[in-house]
Amino acid sequence: MVHRSSWITPSWLILLLDLGCSVIAINLAFLLRLNFDMEALTPYPLEKISSIVLGIHLVLSLLLRTYRGIVRHTSLADIGNIACLNIISCCIYLSIGYSHVLDPEVNYFPLSVVLINFFITSFLLLSYRLLVKWIFKYYKNFRSVNKVRAAIYHNGLTSLMLRKAINENPEAEIRIVAFLADTNAHAGKSIEGTPVYAFRKGQLFKMVKQGKISLLLIPDEHLDPLHLNELVEECIALNIKVQKIISVNQWIDGTQNSIQLKDINIEDLLERSVIDIKNEQLNHEIKHKSILVTGAAGSIGSEIVRQVIRYEPAVIILCDKAETPLHELELEMAETGTNVPIIPFIGNVCDKSRMQQLFEVYAPAIVYHAAAYKHVPMMEKNPSIAVMNNVLGTKIMAELAAEFGAEKFVMVSTDKAVNPTNVMGASKRIAEIFTQSFSIKINEQFKKTGPVFGLPPTRFITTRFGNVLGSNGSVIPRFKKQLESGGPLTVTHPEITRYFMTIPEACQLVLEAGAMGQGGEIFVFDMGKPMKVADLAKKMIRMAGKEPGRDIQIVYSGLRPGEKLYEELLNNAENTLPTYHEKIMIAKVRSYSFAEVDEKVTQLIASAQQHYLTPTVALMKKLVPEFISKNSAYEELDKDKIKM
Repeated sequence: MVHRSSWITPSWLILLLDLGCSVIAINLAFLLRLNFDMEALTPYPLEKISSIVLGIHLVLSLLLRTYRGIVRHTSLADIGNIACLNIISCCIYLSIGYSHVLDPEVNYFPLSVVLINFFITSFLLLSYRLLVKWIFKYYKNFRSVNKVRAAIYHNGLTSLMLRKAINENPEAEIRIVAFLADTNAHAGKSIEGTPVYAFRKGQLFKMVKQGKISLLLIPDEHLDPLHLNELVEECIALNIKVQKIISVNQWIDGTQNSIQLKDINIEDLLERSVIDIKNEQLNHEIKHKSILVTGAAGSIGSEIVRQVIRYEPAVIILCDKAETPLHELELEMAETGTNVPIIPFIGNVCDKSRMQQLFEVYAPAIVYHAAAYKHVPMMEKNPSIAVMNNVLGTKIMAELAAEFGAEKFVMVSTDKAVNPTNVMGASKRIAEIFTQSFSIKINEQFKKTGPVFGLPPTRFITTRFGNVLGSNGSVIPRFKKQLESGGPLTVTHPEITRYFMTIPEACQLVLEAGAMGQGGEIFVFDMGKPMKVADLAKKMIRMAGKEPGRDIQIVYSGLRPGEKLYEELLNNAENTLPTYHEKIMIAKVRSYSFAEVDEKVTQLIASAQQHYLTPTVALMKKLVPEFISKNSAYEELDKDKIKM
C-alpha cells in the first residue's frame, strides 16, 4: 500500500522568502533609526544598500544552508543557524560601513542600523517559520479529532521520544495530549507544551476531565509490579485503558518497523518483584553439551528449550509423546536461525526401551525432566495413570541417566508435593523421594567402588514452584476464554489462594538449580505472597474494561476433588538452607532408605500397571504418610476403613 507523502515547501521558495525578509528588514531598520524622516534618508542609497544586503544574505544562505530545513519541523539547530547567519552578516555590514569602501564620506551601515536590522531580520525569519509550524500543528490536531486521546507515563527522555514518535506519525490512531508523572512536583507544569499530571486520585480525575483521556501508555521498561498494580487499579476505576509500548531499543536496532502497543498482562501484575536470575556458570554448564528435555512440547518444557538454546549446547533432544506440539516447537526453533541441532524425539518416558534407545544414541549430559501429568482433578480420577507417568516415568529416566553417565538430572516438581491432598501432588512427592534416595544410593556406591568408567555419579536435583501463569490448562488461559465468551468466570472457592510465577521465571529456576545443584537437593523459590484466585478473576475482568458482578459474573463452583485452599512450599517438618541467591533456598527434607523406597515404589508401580485404583492410592499413602485426601473419594483411606 503506497501512502501519499505530506507536501513539503520547496527549498527555493524558502530561500526567496528569506531574501525578501532581509531586504524588508534593512529598509525598516533605516526608517526606524531615522524616525521615518524621509529627508534624513537622502544620504543613504537604499536601493544600493538593499542590493548589497541581498547579495550577502544569498551567499551566506547558500553556505550555511539555512533554507534547507523543513519549516514545520523547525528546531533549535535551525534557529542556531539563522542566528549565526545574522551575526556574520552584521559583522560584514559593519566592516563595509566603517571601512568606507563604498563611499568615503557616508557610512552605509551605521552601528545602530545594523543592530536594529539584526533584531528585525531574526524576528521575520523565525516568525514565519514558527507560524507555519504552529499552523501545521493545529492542522494535525484538527485532523486527529477522532483519534484516541492518550497520556504517557513520564519516565524521562524515553517518554519524550515516544510522544514525538506517536504524534508525528500520521498513521497513528492515538494522540498524546498529556504526561502522567510520579511526583507531585510535576503537577500543573508542561513539557514541550504538553500538560503534566501527578499520579494521585485528584490529578488523575482532573486529567480525564480536562484532557478527555481514555488511554494510558507505559514505556515497556522495568516498572515495579506493586507500583504497576496501583497504577492499573486507579486507571481502571476511572475507565482508562492501560497499554505498554515496546522498548525504544527495538526501534533503534531495527527489530520493529512501527510503534506497537500491547495490553498489560496479568503476569505483569504479580504482587512481587519479578525475579531475574543471571548465572554466568550456566554458560559453562550447558555450552557444547548434549541436552535432553522431556515433556519438551509442554509450556514448561518448551520454555526450557528456548532458554537453553541461548547457551549454545552441542545438541538439544526434544522428547515428548505429543506429535503436533512437538512439531510446532521444532518449527519455532528452526525459525530462530540457530545453528544448534534440534532433535525431535517422539517417545513416552514410561517406555523404557524407547528411552534407552534415546540415551544410547544421544548420550545426554544434562536431563531436564519436565514430563508429567499435572491436572489435579484429572489425576484424582485416574490415579494409576498418575503413578505410571509421574513415578514410573521419573524412575526410568533417573535410572537411565545414572546408567549412561549423565552429569545432572534436574526434575521439575510442584508445591502440591508438600503435604499433598491429592493424587497428583502425592505422585510428585514419591518421584522426589525416589530420586533423592536413589541419589544417596549411587553416591554411597561411588564412595565404596570409585567412579564407573572414570565418571562421577549423576547428580539429581529437584525444583519446586507454584502455579505457572499462562501454562497449558492453567487458570489464566481458562479465564481468558471465559471472558471472550462473555462469562461467567468460574472459581472453585472465594478463599482459595495460590502462589504464582511466570513461565520464564519457572524455567530460570530449573536452569539455576541445574547449575548450583551438587546432588540430592530440593530447591524452593521465594514466591512472595500467595494471591486469591477470586481477586485474580476480578482484576482480569476490570482489565477487560468490565465490572465484576455487573458485566461479568464470578461463579463459585466448589472445591474440586483433591483441591485444597492453600498451597505450601515447605513441609512443616522441613527447614531451609540459604544459597548464593536470596530468592532460592534448599529444603532440608527427611532422608529415606533406598532399599525400602525401591521396594514400595516397585509395589506401587505393579498395582498401577494393573490399574487398581483404591489399592494404588492406599500404597501412595504408605509411601507418603502426610498425604491426606481432601474432597475426594479416597478420604475413606485416611479413616483406616480400607486395609492393605
